[in-house]
Amino acid sequence: MTSLITTVFVFTYIGMALGRLPGLRVDRTGIAMIAAVVLVAAGAVPAGEIAGAIHFPTLLLMGGLMILSARVGAAGFYDAAAAWIARQAGRPLRLLALTIAVGGVLSALLINDIVVFAMTPLLCAGLAARKLDPRPFLFGLAAASNAGSVATLIGNPQNILIGQAGRLGFWTYLAHAIVPAIVGLAITFGCIALVWRSSLAAKAEEALDVAPAFDRRQTGICATALLVLLVLFTTALPREMSALLVAAFLIVSRTVPSRQLLDDIDLPLLILFASLFIVNDAFARTGLAEQGLRALASHGLLPDRVSSLAPIALLLSNTIGNVPAVVMILTVWKNIPEGVLVGLAILSTLAGNLVLVGSLANLIVAERAAIAGVRLSFRDHAKAGVPITLLSMIFAGLWLWAGGFMPL
Repeated sequence: MTSLITTVFVFTYIGMALGRLPGLRVDRTGIAMIAAVVLVAAGAVPAGEIAGAIHFPTLLLMGGLMILSARVGAAGFYDAAAAWIARQAGRPLRLLALTIAVGGVLSALLINDIVVFAMTPLLCAGLAARKLDPRPFLFGLAAASNAGSVATLIGNPQNILIGQAGRLGFWTYLAHAIVPAIVGLAITFGCIALVWRSSLAAKAEEALDVAPAFDRRQTGICATALLVLLVLFTTALPREMSALLVAAFLIVSRTVPSRQLLDDIDLPLLILFASLFIVNDAFARTGLAEQGLRALASHGLLPDRVSSLAPIALLLSNTIGNVPAVVMILTVWKNIPEGVLVGLAILSTLAGNLVLVGSLANLIVAERAAIAGVRLSFRDHAKAGVPITLLSMIFAGLWLWAGGFMPL
């Protein structure tokens, strides 16, 4: 049984690195689900213990936040934000700065994947109408969504998981992570402005602005709900229950069908998480992970230092992906020190900017842009992505060391 579990585990993460099964249209979620089903069917995880293997508080928190973000989108806020940004096209550097700032701030407050999913198409349309090269701005949106989401424990899926698993305080983490996030956004602007300076020097053409539908009242309701959620995070109420209460309140509407909000829940992402929980639980039951960690600890090789965690985060985030990497690390390494958890959240997220496949947000921007007729290549992304990632991770590593979170 141990051989079977180990084989499935290894092939699952090879699949995470490849992104899909060669020759088949099976993506990361499909691979993880197949692996989980095989392991349960083989008895590696008894059917009666599946619920214990899955960390439901994380899934419930993500689901609640997705409903909040869906209600924000239904109010037309994302479309209005993207349209407002595109209207600044007469000054490309200002347009880039606004894209990065708005994308970063929204990604800190809402799940970054949903933010870029909603904003990319309209941003593409606005830039195309003004005959501007959309690539630097789309890369800026993707990189900003990663850097900005560093700031909070609700900014991206891996931070949600780390916050739930480590029981990190929402506001305490924000105080620790806000500076690396802001610096990461500044580095993003500087690198893209330098690398894409010829495209950003182009003159924009005049275009007829089409104002998207925007409901101020509904946006106000969403803003109030977000404030309530942040206040609830200061109480003893579990974060997942806080998010579900706010989501339940937002579902009650005269204008937005509840089915529309529920349809916007990213079910494949939740299935990916649940499946990886099962795969990693099965591997943990073999005892191999514990033995490996003891061996690493005996040789002083645990990634509890900046100099070891940063390259591991960089490697795993850009091979198997930062979400699968974090699920794996949290499953095989128990009782991770709080400072290391903070470092893992910050570094694994910033590492996602290195290459196009480094984060789900990058891929969403590329896929949504392709539908709009804009091709974002691996090479084009790496031109700015590599310096953005290295500079922001170096700063974040020094910040973690100077703040006493992790030794250098």
